[in-house]
Amino acid sequence: MQKLFTSDNYDTPDDSPRAIGDILALNTRVYFMSKYISIVLRCRKEAMEGRYDREAWVQSSIDIFRLIESCGGRFHIVGLDNIRKSSGPAVFVSNHMSTLETMVFPGIIASEKEATFVVKESLVRHPFFGAIMRSRNPIVLGRENSREDLMVVLSKGQELLSAGTSVIIFPQSTRMVKFMPEKFNSLGVKLAANAKVQVIPVAIKTDFWGMGKHLKDLGPIRRKEPIYMTFGEPMTISGTGKQENVRIIDFVISHLREWGGEVA
Repeated sequence: MQKLFTSDNYDTPDDSPRAIGDILALNTRVYFMSKYISIVLRCRKEAMEGRYDREAWVQSSIDIFRLIESCGGRFHIVGLDNIRKSSGPAVFVSNHMSTLETMVFPGIIASEKEATFVVKESLVRHPFFGAIMRSRNPIVLGRENSREDLMVVLSKGQELLSAGTSVIIFPQSTRMVKFMPEKFNSLGVKLAANAKVQVIPVAIKTDFWGMGKHLKDLGPIRRKEPIYMTFGEPMTISGTGKQENVRIIDFVISHLREWGGEVA
């Protein structure tokens, strides 16, 4: 299986070339979105034909990663060795800003470990992304009843982790440019505590890919915004995980402040 990285850190090279099509598009989102949609449609076709497996998922994520770089995106990723430190499956807990992390995490995480996402029910029913997401056997939440969502995460999450599949969760209810600690729930640490696996905290700043007014996934591309991702040391959860969840929130806040991000 192809892997994006072999070292602990990654920075997009300063001389990384821009795609001719992106240059001709005069810094609009036209070239980027046309290429992105073509990748999604290809993946949807493979998923509907039953051919979209882990390797295909990783490869399509790498394709999007390289597309972002070819359109001026500059990644700065730290702590990749922490993904490999946890010998078994883990729960990845991250803040959520944009479509970007959803698209590139598979190329980073699933290239190292079998993995899936915790997602909203609307995503598995989406006309374009639905077939793709369903093929990855995600944990699906209604986001209407927090008690029911907890039981779904603990039940299916335990099943997946016991079978060797890591779980990626965004504890915020939706994508937010400004990080709001009170919106960052403890589902991830509760799952890890219940399944007796480690948590890997992730802090990201991905406002390179903005949210659209009508279609969130097709928002503006901000080429001046660097893309930051840091994977923290694996954490073992003790008790209910309250202290660890506070540590994860502090981890996200400290990195966002370092990167010039917004914190409520």
